[in-house]
Amino acid sequence: MDIVENLLMKKDKFGLLNQIDYPEDLRKLSIDQLPQICEELRQDIIQEVSVNPGHFASSLGAVELTVALHYVFDTPKDKLVWDVGHQAYGHKILTGRRKAFNTNRKLRGLRPFPTPLESEYDTFTCGHASNSISAALGMAVATKQNHEDNKKIVAIIGDGAMSGGLAFEGLNNVSSTPNDLLIVLNDNDMSIDHAVGGMEKYLLTLDTNATYNKLRFKASQWLHQRGYLDDKRKKGILRLNNAIKSAISHQQNVFEGMNIRYFGPFDGHNIKEIVRILQQLKEMKGPKLLHLHTTKGKGYKPAELSQIEFHAPGKFNIETGQRIQQDNDNQAPKYQDVFGDTLVELAKLNPKIVGITPAMPTGCSMNKLIDVMPDRAFDVGIAEGHAVTFSGGLAKEGMMPFCNIYSSFSQRAYDNIIHDLAILNLPVVLCLDRAGLVGEDGATHHGVFDMAALRPIPHLTIAAPMDERELRRLMYTAQLPNKGTFVIRYPRGRGVHTDWKCPLEEIKVGTGRRLRSGKDLAILSIGPVGNDVEKVLDSLGTLYSIAHYDMRFVKPLDETLLEEVGKHFQKVITIEDGIRMGGFGSAVLEWFNDHGYDIQVKRMGIPDQFVEHGSVDELKALTGIDTAHIQHTIQDLLSAETMPS
Repeated sequence: MDIVENLLMKKDKFGLLNQIDYPEDLRKLSIDQLPQICEELRQDIIQEVSVNPGHFASSLGAVELTVALHYVFDTPKDKLVWDVGHQAYGHKILTGRRKAFNTNRKLRGLRPFPTPLESEYDTFTCGHASNSISAALGMAVATKQNHEDNKKIVAIIGDGAMSGGLAFEGLNNVSSTPNDLLIVLNDNDMSIDHAVGGMEKYLLTLDTNATYNKLRFKASQWLHQRGYLDDKRKKGILRLNNAIKSAISHQQNVFEGMNIRYFGPFDGHNIKEIVRILQQLKEMKGPKLLHLHTTKGKGYKPAELSQIEFHAPGKFNIETGQRIQQDNDNQAPKYQDVFGDTLVELAKLNPKIVGITPAMPTGCSMNKLIDVMPDRAFDVGIAEGHAVTFSGGLAKEGMMPFCNIYSSFSQRAYDNIIHDLAILNLPVVLCLDRAGLVGEDGATHHGVFDMAALRPIPHLTIAAPMDERELRRLMYTAQLPNKGTFVIRYPRGRGVHTDWKCPLEEIKVGTGRRLRSGKDLAILSIGPVGNDVEKVLDSLGTLYSIAHYDMRFVKPLDETLLEEVGKHFQKVITIEDGIRMGGFGSAVLEWFNDHGYDIQVKRMGIPDQFVEHGSVDELKALTGIDTAHIQHTIQDLLSAETMPS
């Protein structure tokens, strides 16, 4: 019996869950049946994700909340706005996608995060943290403008997303704009690693008496019905009430300080209690926040005990919790581990080096520096813009920051890079992890825009190593004196060398290298896609005479090499794992044009579209930058020479 048949047999045991295709089916159940639904839903997620990897622990922790929301609210008419999406697998299963859930994150299958492109139950783009409050507020205000008084809007924020600056911008606007928005804070004290910062510690200790809230709610209803409580008086009473409560409890409630009614914290795994509370809050006017404490990985002991590892564990054995590793000692290391080990090595040589990461210490291997030199590494939480500006402040006073941000997340720090680093050309090494196609996380996570976005900014040096050794050398080069703001982009996953730990040597900024000589055609590559070029050229053997240049730097370009290419070749291929429009190939084309070279340049890169999810190899083929497309492009260009005119 194969895994799929075994799973189908186990699904037959889900007596209640098998009766639910959509939330309207869920709402036919009695409240006493909901604990069983939660248990079956949790087991279904465990079984599915154990064989089809995805984001795991967060969704387990949000099971009761998910069931309660769809039970109380009339979805999809009422709108649930999820934040991040790590917590939304239960939501997918309950909203018509259970039978297709085994295709989650696979090419042409269910998308990795909620999106209106997939389901009417998914209300907004969901992949980067902290946008739910702002988006939900927009929807709530629109319902008022459209006189849709019966439509309810709920923002669900969690996994550390409340530490993001956008969340606070949204809260600030919620407090000053007429709305009936409900914000649910799914507080599991985690993002991917443990959540950090004052707000997270504050949320862990925040408390409000349930009896007090009931009395206050009933009193406000009584006053409002009798005309004693208009909006102006209400705000004044709220401020006075909050001041008195803060004095008595010796605790300031930041949400009520912003005129947002606060309820909680409550047990986020007590399904009946959550339903009762949501039913009370559903018709309440004005902005309000429900604070729930949940456990990441709830209901699966290995995930509860190892929450970081089980955030996205890959395949695992359900019975033992053992993660099924495909790795062995003969494989090349991950770029992330090369970064982490090299950073520790450099920090031991240079006392000015410090590390900064926005909530990704394990994913980017900054944890290696944290373990060895905890006073020289800073996890700033989900706050990419702050991470960049914080790094700028460190650099301004003589430190040498290595700020590591996933490429797609660095998009949120674009102004900070310009305003707080580049203008002063501050010595910050901006390491863009997960550059290029990242695979199953899809359009919100591919790091394909960085080269095109950053290339126009003055003062920046932008480099992309072809392999792990080059990454080490570029990191060493970047921390040397007078290098200014230095960007290094590199991919997710493994490199190509098992003997990667080369000596730390300087690479002259703006210099590439000729890997192969030739006379028929020149290929200019940037970054690890150059390894695919080498594979193709090896397979072609002596069929063609092709030169290959690893350019290393997007900015500044190696003008000496470009002059060499311009003088000796009429046909050139550029290839990159970034967006073709405005990227590396465009830079080369601009240079040739500006310097009077009339050359046929074929640019290979990511086309002008958002790339879906799938394995990296599948997506390379889909976007036309895999070895097959490289070989076809070479043959197509060179065969044109022999065609009759």
